[in-house]
Amino acid sequence: MVKFIVRRLVYGLLVLLGVVVVVFLLFQALPGDPVAMMAGQRTDVATRSAIARDFGLDQPLPVQLVQYLKDLSPLALYEDTPDNEARYQYVKLFPAGDRVLTLKSPYLRRSFQTNKRVDEIILENLPGTLVLALAAMLFATAFGIAFGMVAALKQNTFWDHALVSVSVVGVSAPSFVTAILVSMLFGYYLSDYTGLDMTGSLFVTDPIYGRRLALQNIILPAFTLGIRPLAIITQLTRSAMLDVLSQDYIRTAKAKGLRFWRVITKHALKNALNPVITAVSGWLASLLGGAFFVEYIFNWKGLGWETIHAVETLDFPVVMGTTLLVALIFILINIVVDILYAVLDPRIRFN
Repeated sequence: MVKFIVRRLVYGLLVLLGVVVVVFLLFQALPGDPVAMMAGQRTDVATRSAIARDFGLDQPLPVQLVQYLKDLSPLALYEDTPDNEARYQYVKLFPAGDRVLTLKSPYLRRSFQTNKRVDEIILENLPGTLVLALAAMLFATAFGIAFGMVAALKQNTFWDHALVSVSVVGVSAPSFVTAILVSMLFGYYLSDYTGLDMTGSLFVTDPIYGRRLALQNIILPAFTLGIRPLAIITQLTRSAMLDVLSQDYIRTAKAKGLRFWRVITKHALKNALNPVITAVSGWLASLLGGAFFVEYIFNWKGLGWETIHAVETLDFPVVMGTTLLVALIFILINIVVDILYAVLDPRIRFN
């Protein structure tokens, strides 16, 4: 098991390296000049040169990429200066010539637009995205398993065909299209009945009560984000349940006179949940990335909203930082899923 985890972590580091290279190259292909956006179009050449030099944008692209990877590395060589010590907040291990080998946390740099540390920006916006993704996943899991059970138990009836048809539509509809339709329908046309707004965040500022929690604002974005995993979980549960219900031990349990719902919940559903657990865990990681456009449309303050805003303003450190975090979460969740899958199914072994 230890070898399996170590091997997966090594693969994960290679994936993160690939993400850094791909995002770095894609960002360079975007139109626009980040220095001009930071300095303003009418700033003199000397000021622009100073800004480019301060953020390392005056270096060739390969040098910029190597420097960024160096900033991400926990072990790195730096000149031992007060500026470097304040910037990287490292621990000195031992000197190496005119430099020092340091131990530090990954340095995600500072925002081009606000000069705020990227890790601070991520910590401020991460709770909103996590709450939204978890709410969407809970909604999708609860209703998906229930709908899948109904479809399997009512096979080839109206309810089976209706649930399968709706799930196909749910899988096919892009999230940003669904978000626009849901926002307009329930947040605008039917707002007098639903009491919901088209946009809103987890926290709102009230002129009387100040900053307060607004849980009603999570309903529409969580519903929108959960539609696709709901459809997948419904189909997986239906398929797994039909397969399990045809097994000999289910017929034996029925023949022994066990109550119908005891057979379904204790024997059939329990053994049908393996593919569902895998899908749920995988979708939880995917929802963190899929939430980007949903957050932007609903004006939900989270990593997605912040990342799209950073792309619009060519704020490379923020884009790279949020992308790396989502990739890291995706890798860790997949490792946990593989371990849980092997624990739940004794037929699977760690290789």
